[in-house]
Amino acid sequence: MTNKKLKAAFFLLFLLISTVMFAQPVERLVKIVVTPDHANWLYKPGEKAIFQVLVMKNSEPIPNITIKFEVGPEQMVPTKRDSATLKDGRFQVDGGTLKEAGFLRCKVWTTINGIRYENLATAAYSPELIKPTTESPADFTQFWENAKTEAAKIPLDVKLTLLADRCTEKVNVYHANIQNYKNGMRLYGILCVPKKAGKYPALLRVPGAGVRGYGGDPSMAENGVITFEIGIHGIPVTMDPNIYLDLGKTTLDGYPFFNLDDRDRYYYKRVYLGCVRAIDFLYTLPEFDGSTLAVTGGSQGGALSIVTAGLDQRVKFLAAFYPALCDVTGYLYGRAGGWPHMFNENNKAFNNKKDKIETSKYYDVVNFARQVKAPGFYSWGYNDVTCPPTSMFSAYNVIQAPKSLSIFEETGHWTYPEQNELARKWLVKKLVGM
Repeated sequence: MTNKKLKAAFFLLFLLISTVMFAQPVERLVKIVVTPDHANWLYKPGEKAIFQVLVMKNSEPIPNITIKFEVGPEQMVPTKRDSATLKDGRFQVDGGTLKEAGFLRCKVWTTINGIRYENLATAAYSPELIKPTTESPADFTQFWENAKTEAAKIPLDVKLTLLADRCTEKVNVYHANIQNYKNGMRLYGILCVPKKAGKYPALLRVPGAGVRGYGGDPSMAENGVITFEIGIHGIPVTMDPNIYLDLGKTTLDGYPFFNLDDRDRYYYKRVYLGCVRAIDFLYTLPEFDGSTLAVTGGSQGGALSIVTAGLDQRVKFLAAFYPALCDVTGYLYGRAGGWPHMFNENNKAFNNKKDKIETSKYYDVVNFARQVKAPGFYSWGYNDVTCPPTSMFSAYNVIQAPKSLSIFEETGHWTYPEQNELARKWLVKKLVGM
């Protein structure tokens, strides 16, 4: 194998490792199963939730096993902590109730031969009634309209590099390098374009949190959809994987908190406007059909999907998984806030300042969700501890556009293959009518 091919193979392996961060958890020898006593995990405020616990090894209950458990509103200080010895591997936890819309979580763990095993389940109390805590600033729309107008004055200065080793029989793959919202500020991504002459719809893929390279989406391009998968940090997305690891530990460590005290300098300004610039770029492609465009992503990418659709009416469809950055001020009101949890107890001394709270309102997904007009597919689970469901419902419930929510109750910050397939089919049907 040549050095070039070896590097390509190593890079693709790195991408595979990166993309499984939100994949389904691996199987373990000991399994703790925790489930609410309502089959759909749904409760009305005031209803008691009983959590069924089963601890198994080799698919058989473990006798005389000791567990510890805690119950309380998600992400908050538990209201109940206790332990129990399970004679037949089974137990019931009286979780109490919630008096208003929200999520009640039961966490169970045990230690066997020095190894900790844990699991949780989350009862949903009228989640459709959850309202956001954040408020939309009076000049929110004008702030972003001005920002887009200024960004539009900056030439795109497109530079495309064909990645011959990633091309397929039907698809050309390029490393795209375009100018972002300021002179000299760049945006990079992987562009995949069908080789067959014609006009095609486009899909913008926006990234989850972190620092990494990207492989693009040639498989979707083979189905007749131009795809553009972008990074957000203004660095090429085809570098040695070790560079991204180093940047994530040094220069870009903690980037969601950078300049949070200034709405014009906050890190996500470049990110949000970069998504709009990516659409500007797609509109310059001669292969693009000029109208049919969707955006998709998970976690930070789920947030960016909603933000992009709220900022840019050229987005016709969106598919968002477990969106981050939703109702981040929730912690200031005694309930869970969205990733990156900037206002929780761990960050209270540094971040709970008026200027940072005010800046957050210009970037909170809730306030973009209010402006979404495009039909959307959304999916998440109740057990997510990274992007708490309270925060996600805060955004989803204010969306007035056509929307569908696929709940996979037990999923955390990961997806089942069935979830991904639902989204893929929804996008393909919207984009190419198949």
